[in-house]
Amino acid sequence: MSELNNIALKVIGKGKGILAADESTGTMTKRLNSVKVESSAESRRNFRETLFSSDSMKNCIGGVILYDETIKQSSSSGKKIPELISDTGAIPGIKVDTGAKVLASSPEEKITEGLDGLRERLKEYHKLGARFTKWRAVYIISKDCPSKLSIVSNAHALARYAALVQENGMVPIVEPEVLMDGDHTAEDCLKKTSEVIKKCYDELILSKVDLKGTILKPNMILPGNNSKEKISSEEIAELTLKCLKDSVPTEVPGIAFLSGGQSETEATENLNSINKSNKTNFIMTYSYGRALQQGALKFWSKNTQDIKGTQNTFNHRANMCSLAAQGKWSRDIEKKNN
Repeated sequence: MSELNNIALKVIGKGKGILAADESTGTMTKRLNSVKVESSAESRRNFRETLFSSDSMKNCIGGVILYDETIKQSSSSGKKIPELISDTGAIPGIKVDTGAKVLASSPEEKITEGLDGLRERLKEYHKLGARFTKWRAVYIISKDCPSKLSIVSNAHALARYAALVQENGMVPIVEPEVLMDGDHTAEDCLKKTSEVIKKCYDELILSKVDLKGTILKPNMILPGNNSKEKISSEEIAELTLKCLKDSVPTEVPGIAFLSGGQSETEATENLNSINKSNKTNFIMTYSYGRALQQGALKFWSKNTQDIKGTQNTFNHRANMCSLAAQGKWSRDIEKKNN
């Protein structure tokens, strides 16, 4: 188990974070279509390979979460994608859930599936080079949600997943995402997120998961995207730290936040504020998808042959996130380096 702790610390330590490049084919197709690039196995690989070959991979990215298609692909040079990532010093990871489906008896809510056959899939992914995994549960905030059924069902699935992952010598990322969709207040988000995370750890402990060999990937505490409430980055940090201090056992080595609909700059600024105020022993870093890739994707779409320019755009964002993971980012640095 100490080996799992070492992997976790390598993924999120020393100002590094996680590049979440695990969009499903459907989601990646929407992203590419939004910038008028045709989606194919080759175009999806080419964009991702451009990021995986960038300079900032060595200093800013500790791990990359892949999708099933990508972990089995080879780069344009013939090198396997997991090997391409490992050569930069980052650790390859893999999304292993099969998506969120309608929760029986509560049609507004979702339950994440993928436990059937998971043990066998994990063995295959380990052979392909993955050393950590991700499973995402999603929750909504409304008058009656998240329901107790949703909270318990998803926590139970996350715990069963995590136990199987550790059995196969990999680190599980536990991702209970309370969505920012809605008009709820930040206080509502704090209350519901705390409830969700506490239940996840009840179930993880019940399933005898070694918490030292796990990473938590939660949402930050934010008002809903349709809420009239506007709060500062410092207030977001204060509420987020309160939630995690009260809900996460001290054995957990670190927390890698999801960006959850925030813009690239918002996700960077809020992470920076969290780290400037962090008095816990938890590492606080990033596990961003869009908030690391969006600028690079827009640049790449204008000229898919301009690899260097795309990489420079990605390098800037990754460097800013790395500074934020150390509480060293500022708007002046952002402007100066852009």
